[in-house]
Parts: sequence; C-alpha cells; structure tokens
Amino acid sequence: MKDKSDYELMKLVNKKHRPALEEIYDRYVRLIYSFVFKFTQGNEEKTKEIIQLVFLRLWMTKSAYDTSKGEFVNWLLTITRNICIDYIRKDSKENLNRMWAEPMNSGHQFELEDPRNEIEDKINNTEIQEAKNKLSQSQKRLIDLFYWRGYSLNEIAQMEDEPLGTVKNRLHQSLKKLRKYLTPGGRINGEEM
Repeated sequence: MKDKSDYELMKLVNKKHRPALEEIYDRYVRLIYSFVFKFTQGNEEKTKEIIQLVFLRLWMTKSAYDTSKGEFVNWLLTITRNICIDYIRKDSKENLNRMWAEPMNSGHQFELEDPRNEIEDKINNTEIQEAKNKLSQSQKRLIDLFYWRGYSLNEIAQMEDEPLGTVKNRLHQSLKKLRKYLTPGGRINGEEM
C-alpha cells in the first residue's frame, strides 16, 4: 500500500479495502490530530472522537477526491475542518439546551458567547500558532477566514475584492507553506519543501 498514491488509496477505500484506509490513516493521522487538537483547545477526548469521525466519513461515504481540484491533503483538511465545525456547533447547541433546561428560578445566570468568536477561541495551541506566525499577514488572514471562521472561497474573494482563482491559488500556497512548518523537518513524503 505504501507505494500507492493518495488518489489510488481513496479509490480502494471506496471499494471498502481496509488496508487502503489504514495507509491513509498512517500517512495523515499526525497532521489531522494536530489540526483537530487546536480546535478542541487540547481536549484529548474530543480530538479522538473527531478523528474517528473523519476516518469514518472516508470509510462510510463514497468520498470523491478529484486530483484536478488540488492536493489530497487540502481535500482531507477541508473534510476535517467541516467535521470540526459541525462537532463544535453540535456541542455548543447541546450545552445551550442544557442551560435552558435548568429551571429559570434556580438563580443560575449565564452569558452567551459571541458565536463568531467560538471557533477562533478554540485555537490555542503553540504548534499551529508558531507555524502560523511564520506566514505573512495576508496568508494568516486567508487561512483564518477559510478554516477557522468558515467563510467560503467565494465569500473571501468578494471580501478581498479579488478573483476566485487568485484566492484559491493564495490559499493553496499558504497551506503549502503552513504544511511545511507543521511537518517534522519540513519534509513531505521524503521531499524537501
């Protein structure tokens, strides 16, 4: 399996070939773990649960990775990001429902956090912060808008008053640089970045 490309592995995963999923897991679990750990503010239990959801989604759905739309790692991180956002929204909704379920006359007062800051507040781990600090301001902003605040590429293109293709290219280059800093020794699959 180690000699197969990510694309070939995903084709096998779609045919329920378990060793292919295990190979993808081995290749990317550290990156996904690091990514998710930041979202959960270092909550190990939630991190493990989200990682299971990511690989379960790859296994259970006929996830269609298209090589013409970018690198596999970016596609996988987008899936991870979406699962993180869904998980955080679900978790926040459950917490809010629990608070409302408490009797109002119990004297318990609470404040609701600004939902726009919710995901941003989840990012508090030094590894990604250090890697992000090596990026330019515009690269940091683009990654924050797309991955942490949940804006679509079209929305970002409108906000930045730039063509969609330019935004996609900038995001690709930013992720490539960020990935370099998150990969031990700056190597990806044995290649120098």
